[in-house]
Amino acid sequence: MPRPRDSFDDLRTLAFREPDEVLDADKLYTVYEVARLLQGVPLDQELDVETENVLLDWAIPWLVYNQEQFVFAEPEHDSQPGYYGLRREE
Repeated sequence: MPRPRDSFDDLRTLAFREPDEVLDADKLYTVYEVARLLQGVPLDQELDVETENVLLDWAIPWLVYNQEQFVFAEPEHDSQPGYYGLRREE
């Protein structure tokens, strides 16, 4: 249900960070790790499934929007996620 603006104490500008501000150029990450990094959640922190899904809801569109800045590596096994990293000019 919508709420009145004045019922919120803290309104901030919605701004997405650039991929190179989030990811280390020398590493590849699963989409789950990218989702955590975008929200400042430690990679080794245990999360419930619902929270993990909310983080993914933010990460997947961000990856798609910034797709030209990424490379993709296939997973080692079909049951694992792939890996994403920053594209480098070499």
